[in-house]
Amino acid sequence: MGQFLQPKLHLRVAQKQILTPGLVQMVSVLALNRLELREMVTAEMVANPMLEEVTEENLRADNYTDEAFVKAESEAPSDGESTNPFDEFDPAAFFNQYLGTGGGETKGEHEEIERPSYEKFLSSTQDLTDHLSWQLSASVATDRQRQLADAIIGNLDENGYLTATVEEIAQMESAQVAEVEEALALVQELDPPGVAARTLSECLERQLTALDPEKSAATELAIAIVREHLKLVQNNQFKEIAKAVSQPLEQVKLAVEVIRKLDPRPGLRYNKTEPRVVEPDVFFRKVGEEWQVFLNDDDMPQLRLSHTYRRLLARDAADRDVRNYVKERFTAAVQLLKNIEQRKHTILRVCQLILRRQRDFFEFGMDHLKPMMIKEVAEEVGVHPSTVSRAVANKYSHSPQGVLELRFFFSESVNGPQGAGVSLLTLKRRVKKMIEEEDASHPLTDEQIAKKLSEEGIEVTRRTVAKYREDLRIPSTHQRRVKE
Repeated sequence: MGQFLQPKLHLRVAQKQILTPGLVQMVSVLALNRLELREMVTAEMVANPMLEEVTEENLRADNYTDEAFVKAESEAPSDGESTNPFDEFDPAAFFNQYLGTGGGETKGEHEEIERPSYEKFLSSTQDLTDHLSWQLSASVATDRQRQLADAIIGNLDENGYLTATVEEIAQMESAQVAEVEEALALVQELDPPGVAARTLSECLERQLTALDPEKSAATELAIAIVREHLKLVQNNQFKEIAKAVSQPLEQVKLAVEVIRKLDPRPGLRYNKTEPRVVEPDVFFRKVGEEWQVFLNDDDMPQLRLSHTYRRLLARDAADRDVRNYVKERFTAAVQLLKNIEQRKHTILRVCQLILRRQRDFFEFGMDHLKPMMIKEVAEEVGVHPSTVSRAVANKYSHSPQGVLELRFFFSESVNGPQGAGVSLLTLKRRVKKMIEEEDASHPLTDEQIAKKLSEEGIEVTRRTVAKYREDLRIPSTHQRRVKE
């Protein structure tokens, strides 16, 4: 047994991907749009005294040259220690070539500067979950009911509908179905009316009940219609509804008018995306006969290394703590400058390729958008696809065709002889245009649209056309038909 316990040395060669702080920062900087980058740069200038913004004032104030700095460094007294951690650090080389090689992990990159949070000064918008939770906290309920109600609220989609069944929630919360149904009734009494419904019919019925708790005859008629005849409402088949509910046609029309004023997505009003300020990161412009890409650097602070700390280092060169602090802050500053330059370079390369591939789009408009995949662009630029994805994420461009997200230019191609040159977005526009130009009394079926596209050399199935139509929120053929 002893022979198996003997210590042995083994050499193993393995490849590991290690994310240094500098690389992590490079990835995060690349994903920022110009507004976010400006905020980051401003914060870094506060956190790192080695960074400062280039202004006319500090350019005029610079009277300490690199030569003087190097001279002061060479004349600085030594503390006599052979293990001075700054001996191998060349300040002049760093300052004069701050975009060369260097960087790496430093303590400075991990320092946290205590600053007040902007969240303390800015009010946050209230979403549906917050709105319901606040009401629930003010409701009369047991702790168990609140627990189950919270589970229900957590399973609502953005429109306010319950996406899990009562049985599923009961299983998740180790509760009886009757307990969950009691909690569901509690949530459904909250504002907005119709919230936590499981179907459109239930959602509309609860809104009608909230509008008229006494349930007048008109309300009862509307409830009967939303329970059983929503399809007929969608198709404007009033006579069929009147016959089904045994009510006069005029009464049915009045009830349907009330139904159409209800909100089929009650939760959406609390989950609206707030409008964002959009500033283009790049401009696509035609200069003479050539299209060019320009990065938008307006109002972006231009950084440089602080000359003040050059003087501090020269004056206090013998102070090891000063030298170590400056080295740490300096290395962090150099890394940031390199990463910002790398971000500019990557975005510019990607946009130049977009310009080459989408020249017809910029010249002639939306119908000339060509299919373009992130993987293809990454191979041509010579980077990983994730790098291209970060380079275009949440960034906008300005061109004669309007302000567009950079992701807009990436779209897969469709099948068929002509399909390889047609992007998915362009194909959807064609489908929409065909429907807009159709005879309203004899609207095109999905099969007919697929056949027309096939005649143009684009092979798509009827099911695919139906999916495109649904994506465009265009009703079905039957719903589009206008009865004469």
